[in-house]
Amino acid sequence: MTLPVATKNNMLGGQTFTHASAHTDFPGSTGANEVTGGSPAYAQKAITINAASGGIRALNAAVAFDVPACTVKWFGFWNGPTFVAAAPNGGATPKNFMSIASTDVVYSAGHGWSDTQKITFYNGTPPGGLTEGATYFVRDATTDTFKVAATSGGAAIDLTSAPSFGCVVCAITENVYASQDTHTLSSASFVVPD
Repeated sequence: MTLPVATKNNMLGGQTFTHASAHTDFPGSTGANEVTGGSPAYAQKAITINAASGGIRALNAAVAFDVPACTVKWFGFWNGPTFVAAAPNGGATPKNFMSIASTDVVYSAGHGWSDTQKITFYNGTPPGGLTEGATYFVRDATTDTFKVAATSGGAAIDLTSAPSFGCVVCAITENVYASQDTHTLSSASFVVPD
């Protein structure tokens, strides 16, 4: 079922976002694994999210975080002190999918990924055999299907059950910093997948 754009806009407009945070691993539902330390010290950044239009709500302007030596994998979004949402680093759009446990195949129409692409499953329980927010690798990619591996070029993971409703799959970028640096959130969009 595809939701009307007006419905998506209303859903997206119902949430307030005031700050963004950078995370070294999946933030879960609490904002865990937030970057700490550094000189200048890491801190959350105030953000403005534009009004929803066309079923998308986007970041108004880029924000830069001071980060110590670390790997940034995720961003978190807050309404004051309350953690609201997480998004994989890299700004990719999440995709709906279905998985077939008997063949370990994931179906996501026109996903556009090639073998070794880093991906993550989040926003609910992923297929059995996978962990929400973990980084995986695409293997055996076709136009609409792929399998999932724990390492680049590794064996396909045995998918043992269906995901929960609402779980999505998304490309993820892991930025590694060997020393103090700046990490920029240049774009962030909130979408209601079809």
